[in-house]
Amino acid sequence: MTDFSLILANLFSRKLRAILMLVAIFFAFLIFGVLAGVQNGFNNIGGAAGENRLVTINKINFTQPLPISYVERVRATEGVARASYANWFGGYFQEGKNQIVTFAIDPESYLDIYATDYKLTPEERAAFLADRSSVLIGRKLAERWGWKLGDRIPLSSNIFTNKNTGKQTWELTVAGIMQPAQENADTSVAFFHHSNFNESVTFGRDTAGWIIIETADKKLNTDVSKRIDAMFANSAAETATDTEKAFNQAFVGQLGNITLIVTLVVGAAFATILMIVGNTMVMAVRERTKEIGVMKTLGFPSGRIFKMVLGESLLLSLLGGLPALGTAAVLLELMRAAVGIPGLALTLNYAVLGVAIMLALGLLTGIIPAWNALRLNIVTALGRQ
Repeated sequence: MTDFSLILANLFSRKLRAILMLVAIFFAFLIFGVLAGVQNGFNNIGGAAGENRLVTINKINFTQPLPISYVERVRATEGVARASYANWFGGYFQEGKNQIVTFAIDPESYLDIYATDYKLTPEERAAFLADRSSVLIGRKLAERWGWKLGDRIPLSSNIFTNKNTGKQTWELTVAGIMQPAQENADTSVAFFHHSNFNESVTFGRDTAGWIIIETADKKLNTDVSKRIDAMFANSAAETATDTEKAFNQAFVGQLGNITLIVTLVVGAAFATILMIVGNTMVMAVRERTKEIGVMKTLGFPSGRIFKMVLGESLLLSLLGGLPALGTAAVLLELMRAAVGIPGLALTLNYAVLGVAIMLALGLLTGIIPAWNALRLNIVTALGRQ
């Protein structure tokens, strides 16, 4: 009989107890894997942001609009190569639960700035620019809902009402399906004409939710930001300008500090598991005191027994943790397909960290019982009731 078969036999000598410990470890690492993947997704929200792109919003907060007249003044600012604008639409399809990230955009300038993010055929671009009632949809949206070029789709808003119909729905024609031009580009979005939006809303006309700026060089970002904010200082709508990546991450940050959540939840889970498994391993070794004494009598070296007890703890941790990380990876893939966040995945770095935590958990919970087994005297072991 090999040492591994002995370790396996000892681990499952009390099957119910072993299964309960495995389940506890499994869920702890499942939580770790999913939260780590979500954190990675949120950390990469700004991954597709251009290094020389800035975003200007109302200084009060993101929900307050800016006068659309600001756009031309921004375009005339030194260091600005191009500028565009957009409004948050609060879009959904058919039911409120089918949320779609939808922006009302200034078509030509917006597509020019984001040409490095999204690919359109010349025909699709021309069709979109020519038809104010058209919409561009990302590839993921097209795949999710089975939409094709030329389809008429009803996009509804949970914010705005269409004064032409009295409903919160806009009928739009699919003019193009955007393909990602880079890995982190989000293709679960939809863009339609700001002019269509502006003329049909019941409130908030002639305003922009934010202004997107492309600077002549990323080295000018700080200076351009200061110039823009200084230009609108002491106005009715003061501005705050930052890099697009910072803006995207701040927007996601409204959902909460994901890093803190991961740290607290995972920390609490592992502290609990550490105490449970550690205490259980000590009990298991104590119950096998006579067995260990017999093994030493039969010539098993103390060092070998030490390794076997420690190996039992490590095996327990790995048997519970590895399937959990695999399950987390599958769940994250399903979540990514559903919500379209590109970075929503269990990366190699997090997987390696997870395995390292498993090994640490196994060592920490097994070191005391293994040490006790190492020091155990044969006479004491055989004489214990």
